[in-house]
Amino acid sequence: MSKIVFHPGTPIKIAVLAMGGQGGGVLADWIVDMAEKAGWWAQTTSVPGVAQRTGATIYYLELLPESDAHAAGKPPTLAMMPTPGDLDLVVAAELMEAGRAMQRGLVTPDRTTLITSTHRSYSVTEKAALGNGIGDPNKVIEAGLEASKRMLAFDLQALAEKGGSVISASLFGAVAGSGALPFSREAFEETIRDSGKGVEASLRAFALGFDAAAQAPAAPARIDTSRPAPDVPEKAANPKVDALLQRVKREFPQAAHGMLVAGLRRLIDFQDIAYASEYLDQIAKVRELDAAKGGEAKGWALTQAMAHRLAVAKSYDDVIRVADLKTRGSRFERVRKEVGAKADQLVYTTEFMHPRLEEICGTLPAGLGRWLENSKTVGGFVKRKMEHGRRVETGTLTWFIALYLLSGMRRFRRSTLRHQIETAGINAWYERVLKNAAADYDFAVEIAHCRRLVKGYSGTHARSGDRFARLMEAADRLAGQADAAATLKRLREAAMADEEGRQLETQLGQLLRGAPAEAGFTRQAA
Repeated sequence: MSKIVFHPGTPIKIAVLAMGGQGGGVLADWIVDMAEKAGWWAQTTSVPGVAQRTGATIYYLELLPESDAHAAGKPPTLAMMPTPGDLDLVVAAELMEAGRAMQRGLVTPDRTTLITSTHRSYSVTEKAALGNGIGDPNKVIEAGLEASKRMLAFDLQALAEKGGSVISASLFGAVAGSGALPFSREAFEETIRDSGKGVEASLRAFALGFDAAAQAPAAPARIDTSRPAPDVPEKAANPKVDALLQRVKREFPQAAHGMLVAGLRRLIDFQDIAYASEYLDQIAKVRELDAAKGGEAKGWALTQAMAHRLAVAKSYDDVIRVADLKTRGSRFERVRKEVGAKADQLVYTTEFMHPRLEEICGTLPAGLGRWLENSKTVGGFVKRKMEHGRRVETGTLTWFIALYLLSGMRRFRRSTLRHQIETAGINAWYERVLKNAAADYDFAVEIAHCRRLVKGYSGTHARSGDRFARLMEAADRLAGQADAAATLKRLREAAMADEEGRQLETQLGQLLRGAPAEAGFTRQAA
């Protein structure tokens, strides 16, 4: 356990990085209160971030013993902002905020103790990425070990929840348990008691954080980022669902069981058991072809890829699905938990909804939807009415009933224009995979994985669909070439590299340079 080295007349300098709702201000106030009761000078300031997940608020504290403060014969001058390379203690309420602190130069190997929670609250950039944009937590830990004098990292959010409190309490315990500050455990606990709010729960979380820090190893353990396959139950309660489950076990390779079960769950939740059964019929054809082409030696890569991508493709986001998700009891409970609402508090969620004319037409029966889409008079009127969007409180009776009734339209989904369009696109992709698997197994696997580009709702779905169409055009051109699989993989990675599609167009330009006009390629907006 290493303490901060004190220099007479020099304050202890601390930075706390926390997002909204994590109690960073409470933690800073606790440290200030504790120091002042011990006869120290203490000051705290805060620099707010832009938004919840585009930057945390930085709370900056300076602490100085009163004896040192008066040594110069006048009150001390304390800084308002942290200076890179001049911090003794950095406390981060989330792992990537520790990374941000290092990027800002707030953590130095000759001086700084770094305490961070290892749990993740994904940033806007991570969520909006076309592919898997989640940052590697182990890179942050590796960087922290090099950048700091001492690093303590463990899941303080889980400890806070275990204690029935919020992360500020377990962070306070971790600071105490680290021994970085010259105050006793009793002084920390007395500060919590004097706050008078949620004392018992805060003390429980404090104790858990204290023990975790006091017993922390010299180097934090690596975080397991593997994603285990979904569990395959022995039996399903519903006889029809159980029949599908037993079919998975009987007809498909074990390597694909987990993904197939996940696919069935997703599609039953999206539509119904019959829809999930259709999915299994489609994967059965893939498995037959996979076996004929030596798929067992390749780990059944084609079957696994299609089990994953086809389930996601068939459970596309439409207006009916969005309404269903927004009116589920589990969502209201999750929101209440995220904002820390008490049992006697009311929580209303305001949604911004902006359905385009295409979404409205897609919810109608195919014939009527086509007519409205092509009608300049009526379609134009609907478009003008909806183009500005509106804010909707889903917890109010009027809007909840409206969305709940809309979610109930899933029984009619198969007759809607959107389902007709999606099914045609999915079937074309599915047939392209089967056709190419007969000649080039690895190429067919890459075509299957290209479907991961199609995601989201409304404009996002349209843009990603255009990019997917570009890849399918490229796949048709590449068919039969020796390096088709590797080239299509590069194109797919380029398509996910940036939102504007510049890298994809660059790669396609290189691929198509010198191609004859009859190849059928025209540049489309990504």
